[in-house]
Amino acid sequence: MQNRMMITGAGSGLGREIALRWACEGWRLALSDVGEEGLKQTLAMVREAGGSGFIQRCDVRDYSQLVALAQACETQFGGIDVIVNNAGVASGGFFAELSLEDWDWQIAINLMGVVKGCKAFLPLLEQSKGRIINIASMAALMQGPAMSNYNVAKAGVVALSESLLVELRQLDIGVHVVCPSFFQTNLLDSFRGPTPAMKAQVGKLLESSPISAADIAEYIWQQVARGQFMILPHEQGRLAWHLKQHDPQALYDEMASMAEKMRAKARPGQS
Repeated sequence: MQNRMMITGAGSGLGREIALRWACEGWRLALSDVGEEGLKQTLAMVREAGGSGFIQRCDVRDYSQLVALAQACETQFGGIDVIVNNAGVASGGFFAELSLEDWDWQIAINLMGVVKGCKAFLPLLEQSKGRIINIASMAALMQGPAMSNYNVAKAGVVALSESLLVELRQLDIGVHVVCPSFFQTNLLDSFRGPTPAMKAQVGKLLESSPISAADIAEYIWQQVARGQFMILPHEQGRLAWHLKQHDPQALYDEMASMAEKMRAKARPGQS
């Protein structure tokens, strides 16, 4: 029976909720994150939900740590059936304000972390005819203002997933990419941007979201079972993607107008 899963960024947020959703089905989970405290909590919750597994600290920027995680999965589980490349960080700021270091940090974690995760686990997935679930973002499809480095990193995750979808089909490896919009999470803990105002604006979006990480994990479970490649958990996100496919210029105009409003808000002395 295929029931072995690895999740990066499993110490909190969506990674934790994915672990809990699959734990309900009795899966064995390899949980990784940069912080061990959150991982211990997730593992305790997983066991309570009916799953089992182990934790291993892993920084997705370091390929050798991902290879060590893959080896641990082979040792403890005898292989792996599904990998979830979920670890990610938030950032924002207008292009002119973002430093090249901001770009390097964002690409290293949100894009190259996924590339390295796929690379490290591919040999195990070839043996099990397993699945890859990459967590991108609606930012990959919509390219909202004042988050260009985040948009580019997440768009890269979609392009990587599309590439793997067509390359790995003949190896019987399934590929899925998830593009959530804003949802209630602790993503702001990792937020990096040039202005506090930008963090406050993103915070408002996260708080106003009607959908939780647990809702998204449930939606991912259902869509993966159906074999859906691109998974868009938010109804608004599905509508926006539909609009972009049919009338991209209308969406660009909307985004440009949003950028104008954001600039106005960010100006000192204005609320």
